[in-house]
Amino acid sequence: MSGPTDTWGAADAYERYVGRWSPPVALQFLEWIALPPGRAWLDVGCGTGALSETILRQASPARLTGIDASLPYLSQARKRLTGAHTSVILGMAQQMPIQSERFDAVVSGLALNFVPECDAAVSEMTRVARSSGIVGAYVWDYAHRMELMRYFWDAAVALDPHAAALDEGHRFSMCDPDRLEVLFRTSGLDEVRTRAIDVPTRFVDFDDYWSPFLGAQGPAPGYAMSLSEERRIRLRDRIRRALPVAADGSIALTARAWAVRGLKKES
Repeated sequence: MSGPTDTWGAADAYERYVGRWSPPVALQFLEWIALPPGRAWLDVGCGTGALSETILRQASPARLTGIDASLPYLSQARKRLTGAHTSVILGMAQQMPIQSERFDAVVSGLALNFVPECDAAVSEMTRVARSSGIVGAYVWDYAHRMELMRYFWDAAVALDPHAAALDEGHRFSMCDPDRLEVLFRTSGLDEVRTRAIDVPTRFVDFDDYWSPFLGAQGPAPGYAMSLSEERRIRLRDRIRRALPVAADGSIALTARAWAVRGLKKES
C-alpha cells in the first residue's frame, strides 16, 4: 500500500463529512478563549470558514482574517465571511505572508495536524501574534473519542491490517493534550493550557452516517473509495453491526476535540 494521501478539494463533501460538526466545537473553544470584543483575529487553516464564522458571531472582532492553502475551501469561506472587516488569503500555515505582531488572537480549528511541520506552523502563529496575545488551536481526538472515525477505522483495520497506516489515530500522534502542551511550550508560549471539548454527533440513520464516507474528502473517505465495491460493502456492513443503533434507527456518538491555548510572551 502506498503512503497516506489526503484529498481536500471539495468543500461541500467536507461539510457533509465532518464540517457539520465544526460549529459547536468552535463555539465551546471561543467561550474558553473568552477574548473581549473589538480585537483582531487570525484563523489559520480556516478551511470552509466554520471557526471564522463563529468568531464573527460570538467575538465581535474589529478585524478578522482567514488563511488557507486550499482555493476551493477559501471560496466557500468567502461566502460565509462577509463584511468590511473580514478577509481571506491564500497561504501556508508554516510560512504565512503576514507581518509580525498583527493579531490579538491567532487560532486554528481542526487543521493543525494536517500541516506539514506543525511546529513551524505554531512558531508562525506565535510570530504574527501581538505581545501578550492569545495563540490557540483544537484538533480531533482521532485515537479515542472522535467516534464517527473510530468506528470506521476499527472496522477497516479488522478487515485490512494495512489500513492502520492510514488511520488518523495512528498518524496524528500530536492530537493528544500532553503533546499539544509540549508543542505550544516549545514555541515560546506562556501559561499553556489544554482541555477536552465534547460535542454530540447524532445521525438520523445509518445512511446519514455512511454516505459522507463516499465523498472522498479526507483519509477515511479516501480509503473507502479506494476499495472495490465488494470490499466497500464488507466494510459498510461491519461498521453497521458495530454502531450503537437506537430503536428508531438513529445513532448517537460523541466527537471529542483537544484544545490548547497559550499567551505570547511580552516583548
